[in-house]
Amino acid sequence: MAKLMPGKVVVLLGPRRVGKTFLLNQILAEMSEPYHFWSGEDTELWKLLETRSVAHYRNLIGDKKLLVIDEAQKIRDIGAVLKMMVDHIDGLKVIATGSSAFDLNRRLGEPLTGRKWTYYLYPLSEQEFAAEEDVLTRQTNIRERLVLGNYPELVHLPDRSDKVEYLSGLVQDYLLKDILELEGLRQTHKIMDLLRLLAFQTGSEVSLTELGRQLGMDKNTVDRYANLLAEIFIIFNVRGYSRNLRKEIVKNSKWYFFDNGIRNALIANLNPIDLRNDQGILWENYMLSERLKYQHYSGMQVNNFFWRTYDQQEIDWIEEREGNLFAYEMKWGKTTAKVPGGWANAYPGSAFEVVSPDNFSGFVGL
Repeated sequence: MAKLMPGKVVVLLGPRRVGKTFLLNQILAEMSEPYHFWSGEDTELWKLLETRSVAHYRNLIGDKKLLVIDEAQKIRDIGAVLKMMVDHIDGLKVIATGSSAFDLNRRLGEPLTGRKWTYYLYPLSEQEFAAEEDVLTRQTNIRERLVLGNYPELVHLPDRSDKVEYLSGLVQDYLLKDILELEGLRQTHKIMDLLRLLAFQTGSEVSLTELGRQLGMDKNTVDRYANLLAEIFIIFNVRGYSRNLRKEIVKNSKWYFFDNGIRNALIANLNPIDLRNDQGILWENYMLSERLKYQHYSGMQVNNFFWRTYDQQEIDWIEEREGNLFAYEMKWGKTTAKVPGGWANAYPGSAFEVVSPDNFSGFVGL
């Protein structure tokens, strides 16, 4: 790891069960230097770290100069602890993982300003599948991934029934566990209801006021819950794009799921793609989540939006990067589409492309 250096903390963030610990073990297997491996779930470790003194921490670290902490967000004030360590223990390098951006960033946050590098790990990407699949195999397998998603353990299960069972357990056990651990949240059933509502509205503009009405909550609470769910890597938000043209809509947002399988398990519909009436929605969600992975893994500097006008002209995905605008429309059954006139007139220098099952490779970095 190029960024692993003395006085710095490398932070690896991602949802549960995407392989952070597996990746960590692979990295460590390639290293020759001795290291400490601490688990953030070890309550004895919590007690050891409560004694805040440089001498105590030096004694814990000893002669080893590499410290690895898995699930670091579970350790109280871990940011302050690591700051004291890297500031006062010469040559110390740290790797920390977490399954919650909210918790780990809050605990690392300000104490480690300028002292950490953050990386994100998501469910398997099309780039990773491409290393193992030829083009024909990919065209077949992607139809299953549109429904069952890309979690590493799931894709290695032999039978479809096992995969369906795995997804159900993932939602009930790990997803619910993450929600229960969110600080200050008491209405977990309401949060699950919110997720289901968002699953049914994937790719559509979402009104917080309307969601609040259906859930019996005020819109500020809905907004807070939705953003917390984004922090534990279940959903992500896309805002409307505008340069202040009166006809453009920017008030509402769209929400998508980081993994199609989670979305489908939440609405209890894991039917094969050919038996569904939401094929276009699944394609849109899958492509946008794959694009997000590609952006993160390639280090792309970009702002993402959707675009729509009051007269119903719309584009699924707008990227603002390199001083230009790039517009993309997701199409499951078509390979061509005409750029909306309102967009072409307002932003004449922008690019426009349709992303379909026949030409998606470049969009996801293949």
